[in-house]
Amino acid sequence: MKALVYEGPRQVTVKEMPDAQIEKPTDVLVKITTTNICGSDLHMYEGRTNMEAGRILGHENMGQVVEVGAAVDRVKKGDWVVLPFNIGCGFCTNCEKGLTGYCLTCNPGSAGAAYGFADMGPYSGGQAEYLRVPYGDFNCLVLPPDAKSRQKDYVMLSDIFPTGWHATRLAGLMPGESIVIYGAGPVGLMAAHSALIQGAAKVYIVDRHPDRLKLAKSIGAITIDDSKVSPVDFLMKETRDLGVDRGCECVGYQAHDAEGDEQPDMTMNSLIGSVKATGGIGVVGVFVPEDPQAEDPLQKKGKLALDFGKLWFKGQTVRTGQCNVKHYNRELCNLIHNERANPSFIVSHELDLDKAPEAYERFDKREMGWTKVILHPGN
Repeated sequence: MKALVYEGPRQVTVKEMPDAQIEKPTDVLVKITTTNICGSDLHMYEGRTNMEAGRILGHENMGQVVEVGAAVDRVKKGDWVVLPFNIGCGFCTNCEKGLTGYCLTCNPGSAGAAYGFADMGPYSGGQAEYLRVPYGDFNCLVLPPDAKSRQKDYVMLSDIFPTGWHATRLAGLMPGESIVIYGAGPVGLMAAHSALIQGAAKVYIVDRHPDRLKLAKSIGAITIDDSKVSPVDFLMKETRDLGVDRGCECVGYQAHDAEGDEQPDMTMNSLIGSVKATGGIGVVGVFVPEDPQAEDPLQKKGKLALDFGKLWFKGQTVRTGQCNVKHYNRELCNLIHNERANPSFIVSHELDLDKAPEAYERFDKREMGWTKVILHPGN
């Protein structure tokens, strides 16, 4: 099969790889029709993780079932399915609690497994023509009859729409409250979309890329360009020095200041300054246990120079971690099917798989207009 393979820092190649196939009776084999490039793929692409050369990338995947294992009971050949990026067994202690992002079975010795991701098990990614899905009955979300015609929306259920929703839930957002989202990349835009669906009174979003701020404004968010104004000062003025009710971190450890210097603690400390006393902060931007290539000496060891005294003094709550996609994706699927959500508004490019190396390069450079890239291996 044709697949996108990680060869080393900023080197990815489309090449022939052994066909994915059924390996266990509980497996499902999916022909991938739609797969996204995610911002966290760029961490691996840039060599900021210990991703092994020769691995197939891609954890935001959707397609049609072409084969099922002998023990698969619910999923059928021909079903259109979307696959949570985190792989769960469905029966461990964490999966039973809905914490499928921290499955104790699928990646022995660690909590959590995923497709084509560093430190998340040996599983191949879906930027390929076919994908093996372990525990297929549990991990496949069978989609409604309009799946084929609405792939741009439904593929977002694999990661970024649930992750954006998760950010607002970690923050504790309630209807009528205000919220600020740091980062107007795909996840930040999904967090803003989610907050508006949930009835937030005001949704602020902080970034400095004009194309992304324009998208945020188009859905009703109040945009703050942090290259022109201090977002903390802006929000304090907006809230009569009280701060917003909730905040979301949707950037992660590769945040950069307006001068282009990497500042891994920037967004967290800005959130502590922006959110009111006793407010909630949800963190879904990726922070890693270690980053040997970081310029910041603390970040090399996975640490931040956090304004902890201010956080403590304000009595704020911080909740973190990757999204447990299955906890949300069925309900979010209903929102899409009934046209209450349209996450595809962030899609800027749809390309054949052969164009993936160029897409990675341009997306990594944050070129103007490259917001969210969809690849179609079957075309």
